[in-house]
Amino acid sequence: MKQNISVLGSTGSIGVQTLDVARKMGIKVCALAARQNVRLLEKQIREFRPKLAAVFEEEAASQLRAAVADLDVAVVSGMDGLCEAASISSADLICNSVVGMVGLEPTLAAIAAGKDLALSNKETLVAGGALVMKRAQEKQISILPVDSEHSAIFQCLQGAPAERSLNKILLTASGGPFFGKKREELENVTVEQALNHPNWDMGAKITVDSSTMMNKGLEIIEASWLFGVPQDKIEVVVHRESIIHSMVEYSDFSVIAQMGVPDMRIPIQYAITYPQRMPSPVRQLDLTEIGKLTFFKPDTETFSCLSAAREALRKGGLAAAVMNGANEAAVALFLNGRISFLRIGELVWEAMEHLSAKEESISLQEILEADHMARAYVENAIE
Repeated sequence: MKQNISVLGSTGSIGVQTLDVARKMGIKVCALAARQNVRLLEKQIREFRPKLAAVFEEEAASQLRAAVADLDVAVVSGMDGLCEAASISSADLICNSVVGMVGLEPTLAAIAAGKDLALSNKETLVAGGALVMKRAQEKQISILPVDSEHSAIFQCLQGAPAERSLNKILLTASGGPFFGKKREELENVTVEQALNHPNWDMGAKITVDSSTMMNKGLEIIEASWLFGVPQDKIEVVVHRESIIHSMVEYSDFSVIAQMGVPDMRIPIQYAITYPQRMPSPVRQLDLTEIGKLTFFKPDTETFSCLSAAREALRKGGLAAAVMNGANEAAVALFLNGRISFLRIGELVWEAMEHLSAKEESISLQEILEADHMARAYVENAIE
């Protein structure tokens, strides 16, 4: 079990739940990082007493310095500050739960410092999977998945090495708030409706991604990199109850599933305690209370983001970075009321078609440039 952790994105949904696990298990928190939520970050600093706190926004960092001037904590800012929190020497596990492409550089900083990662930042592996996995292998560090689906796959694979006996991955999806709807029924979707997830309490960006099923598309790409599995061996199954978090099928067609109540503290705790299992703060699963489990094929025609992610993985190169950047930009526009719900998927496909995807070895700078071009394309497309 890890004794000292650094939590990036500590004021977000996953970060708050990570700190809840740390609180209950008596784990030392040596660094915290957030974007700009000074009020909550100050409360966390006063409770956990880290030596370092990073705030991405400089103005917010100045406010925090004044607020915690009575404490022995260094406050840093910007991307450099985030990377400092990701590579702090006293941590033996970096929990990266920031949202978006901003998580890529601190992931690489943690790897460079030889730190194991508990990773819930999807964009790290979506946009920079080849680069991240190559550096992680070179440094021989562990990337422990925190997403409930990837944690489930990771747990299911403990019984047998994937490279010898895995037939396929069955990635479960809740279907989001619009399961069963057709495109014409989604033309006038509001932000409030898109944020009304039936099973999970998540941040706004991830919840919208779930409603478009882009979240599952990103997870296909993540799973491909994490487990070394081609996309044609990753099947998405809509499972409305969110009790089976994912499954693996072995070469003898035996299927193993990981089940539990939909509570992110289970995969968070497993990443921190791996390979041990410890008592959990969540409630036990009662299958008789659930009654039944259902499974459906995804509707890739209505939810085009799912097929966009598969296409990006098929193309390789910078295609996934372009797709991810376009999606982040489009989701932000939707949340601000500037585009319609269906326009998100359309803009993602348009960006992928218009921006070239380099196929040879890719650097961090090229990934960041592709991300920037995709965002600029989306912004220009709506003007």
